[in-house]
Amino acid sequence: MSELLTSIPLFEPFIEYAFMRRALAGCLALSLGATPIGVFLMLRRMSLAGDAISHAILPGAAIGYLIAGLSLSAMTVGGLLAGIAVALLAGGVARSSVLKEDASLAAFYLMSLAAGVLIISARGSSVDLLHVLFGSVLALDDQALLLLAAIASVSVLLLAGGLRLLVLECCDPAYLARVSRLAPLTHYGFLVLVVLNLIGGFHALGTLMAVGIMILPAAAARLWAEDIAALLLVAVGIAFAGSVLGLQLSYQANLPAGPAIVLTLGGAYLLSMLLAPHGPLVSRLRPRWHFDH
Repeated sequence: MSELLTSIPLFEPFIEYAFMRRALAGCLALSLGATPIGVFLMLRRMSLAGDAISHAILPGAAIGYLIAGLSLSAMTVGGLLAGIAVALLAGGVARSSVLKEDASLAAFYLMSLAAGVLIISARGSSVDLLHVLFGSVLALDDQALLLLAAIASVSVLLLAGGLRLLVLECCDPAYLARVSRLAPLTHYGFLVLVVLNLIGGFHALGTLMAVGIMILPAAAARLWAEDIAALLLVAVGIAFAGSVLGLQLSYQANLPAGPAIVLTLGGAYLLSMLLAPHGPLVSRLRPRWHFDH
């Protein structure tokens, strides 16, 4: 069986090389955990907030690096605390000032990114800085894979248990606040899940690319599906297929794996714009009845 799979070019590197299998397993975990979170970020019109929070993780991870080097646990705890702190601070500033939450997130995101780069540059080399900014999906070890699998498992279980609350909060948060005492828990619990999955993406793809596997498949899936169940399934499928093809592109063309995966997912989004039933091209070509809006 393995000889048959090895003869297929698509599977050959994953059969022959352990580091490619580890990278594939890490991308599968991210696809299962981070991509559904990206769907809800998109439905809440918070896609850029995910990008801002992913950069806000950097100073906490940098402080962990300053204390313990490239330690998975230290950088994870530091990134988690920094991400949650920035998300809460941005929300607090938005509620207590004339600034909107997106403006607050943008301000904290720029400060966090600059602070993180300065902290790492003060102690480490350019190699360490590239590792933090662009990740090392081809160098995932057992500890990193266990962390990604744990984050994905927690995310899937919590999303399954709170799916109705999350959908309602995306559609009508004011109504949810009136009818349920769980509205604040839903909002802040979702932000914690966003930070957790961005930390997982940070370890695999780096702080600059982590949000790519979260948002791009969700945006592409929105052009193919309408109801939430189909949207989640299509997004996860696109994320996993894009990860496989991106790793293949990286292997065949000797390119950095993280950017190759994100670029492949970007290609899936552009292809969806051209071919998907809800894309701008097909929707213009499709005949409409006079009562369609």
